[in-house]
Amino acid sequence: MDSDFIIIFVKTDIMNREKTSILIILLPLFLMGFVHVAFAQRKQTFTVVIDPGHGGKDPGAIGSMSKEKDIVLSVAKKLGEKINSSHSDVKVVYTRTTDKFIALDERPRIANRAHAQLFISIHANALDRRKRSPQGVETYILGLHRSQDNLEVAKRENSVIVYEDNYETKYQGFNPEEPESYIIFEFMSNKFLEESLNFATLTQHELINGAKRTNRDVRQAGFLVLRETGMPSVLIELGYITNREEEKYMNSEQGQKALVNSIYDAFTKYKADYDKRNGYVNMANSNPTSASSNDLLSDPTSELQNDSPIEYKVQFLTASRLYKANTRAFKGLDPVEYYKEGSVYKYTHGSTSNEKEIISILNKVKTKFKDAFVVQFKDGQRIK
Repeated sequence: MDSDFIIIFVKTDIMNREKTSILIILLPLFLMGFVHVAFAQRKQTFTVVIDPGHGGKDPGAIGSMSKEKDIVLSVAKKLGEKINSSHSDVKVVYTRTTDKFIALDERPRIANRAHAQLFISIHANALDRRKRSPQGVETYILGLHRSQDNLEVAKRENSVIVYEDNYETKYQGFNPEEPESYIIFEFMSNKFLEESLNFATLTQHELINGAKRTNRDVRQAGFLVLRETGMPSVLIELGYITNREEEKYMNSEQGQKALVNSIYDAFTKYKADYDKRNGYVNMANSNPTSASSNDLLSDPTSELQNDSPIEYKVQFLTASRLYKANTRAFKGLDPVEYYKEGSVYKYTHGSTSNEKEIISILNKVKTKFKDAFVVQFKDGQRIK
């Protein structure tokens, strides 16, 4: 902190008081250094990008009385306003705030330019009216669809690209109607998958228990809007606009309020966990008496009491499925191990207790998986 000190000499007529004068001025400056640090923590900005799907010439799904683009815009703006009013350290960025068409590839670019920590894309689901429309909420993260239903949702949301000029060239031959186009999502390494799944799970839980919606689960599918985002990202399907009861609910003030409150509650819990993991303290929103019993009982020094060595590995891939050892998804890496957290499989290569050696392994893996990173284990358990 020496570089933060400013020494001001005060001229006095009595020379033997000069030192006292200097100390009187230095003390407030020293204290101001701590005030500056606390202020920086309090002003730590978390940026969330809220993406109302469709817009302008793209109406999205159409119900009997409304259009998807209008419902999701209303919900998105109410969500942003609620976050802004309750979180002084959060910046809300929208991909659109009016009935305007935004190209599918521009939406993640907005989030990337904003250096966002979270991307939330809001939509309403639909099903062919010749069939009986289901009801319920779904929250998606990026991945390969595991069912025909997931594929159909991804195809419908991705079909917006046909409104764009030269979409065949822009999206490198991707055809939203061809299942073969979605194979690329099988081999994508997404270091944000764990955080995306965390927020998606929180959101689904709140929508079910807070808004009392029918549960259609957290799912994976190949959404182009999530593919290029450089942060945890989810796509929320608020309900079926082709179901008359749900369409009426999503258009009502009461329904939108319940949906917004649920997503907001999920965001607040996710943000609190994010701050805790990253060591941020927001004095304006913090409540020192709200620590859980788990927080009070945990001892961060307990790991140091065990003399077993730390094991370093390089994590390069996460997926919702268990791969065979010779899969092409590993790009020739051998041997490969995995560990499981929740429903997510996490694949690693290399094992050593030498820090210099793991850096060498990491550099090798990064030639195949640019998002690879080092993880630590102790007694077979990952250290976070």
